Amino acid sequence: MRLLVICNRQAGGVGDDSTREVLRLLRAEADVRVCDGDAREAARSHDDRVPVVMGGDGSVHALVAALLEHGRLDAGPVGLIPMGTGNDLARTLGIPLDPAEAARVVLAGHERPVDLLIDDDGGIVVNAAHLGVGAHAAERAAPLKPLLSRAAYAVGAVLAGAGTGGWRLRIRVDGAQVCTGRRRVLMAGVGNGATIGGGTPLTPAARPDDGLAEVVVSYATGPLARLAFATGLRRGRHPARPDVQTFRGRRITVAGGPVPASVDGELEQVAERRTWIVRPAAWRVLAPPVS
Repeated sequence: MRLLVICNRQAGGVGDDSTREVLRLLRAEADVRVCDGDAREAARSHDDRVPVVMGGDGSVHALVAALLEHGRLDAGPVGLIPMGTGNDLARTLGIPLDPAEAARVVLAGHERPVDLLIDDDGGIVVNAAHLGVGAHAAERAAPLKPLLSRAAYAVGAVLAGAGTGGWRLRIRVDGAQVCTGRRRVLMAGVGNGATIGGGTPLTPAARPDDGLAEVVVSYATGPLARLAFATGLRRGRHPARPDVQTFRGRRITVAGGPVPASVDGELEQVAERRTWIVRPAAWRVLAPPVS
């Protein structure tokens, strides 16, 4: 195999020892060239090499976006060594979280087609997007990270939960109005993958290769309801709650912003409206065979 390994040294889980061990394993069986984190350069110049991302969902997002921009998304598969903070796409695809084991999956060469969500501004989602309180919590936590490190998110969640009454979002799934805006929404999720935040099952029924996105809408805006929703969310039991609705579709539109959003772990704002459309089997990942 001819590999172009993209090392994102800013990803949360990357360590020099792990990086060296992965490169040693790959070089033992493949022709390896290393590129330091420049997804756009990799998309332009990888030629007949298989790009292999050493990082998390954000790193994969950057590479796939660059490949799409350069018209090379269907040129060949992408490898993934999950060395980010959350690694949620790897979890959904069954790629081992141990970097050395993931390297062996890359070398095995099994290709799995994966869907992609593309929005009306040309942006993408490889794993999941969520809008509302979860993204608001991450937004509030960001300035606290230098002081509180990992505890910043917990503090941000408290501040976000205490300071919001929800958002009057209007949501359509395949043209059907599923959320009118009359009830405030605590959180809405659009999942190609099943989990966010390092294993939290926001859209537990999502499958990355069925041509559909899973949509979850929570109306749990009261103080006790928010607490109960958070508990259920951690265990993947929230879809059974009476104040949560789930849908599946190929075209999802969210309107009524501005609302904070997290797209593959990166924070942004959704202004008045955004539409995501599922492109089935848009790209391929080197992953274990589906059992």
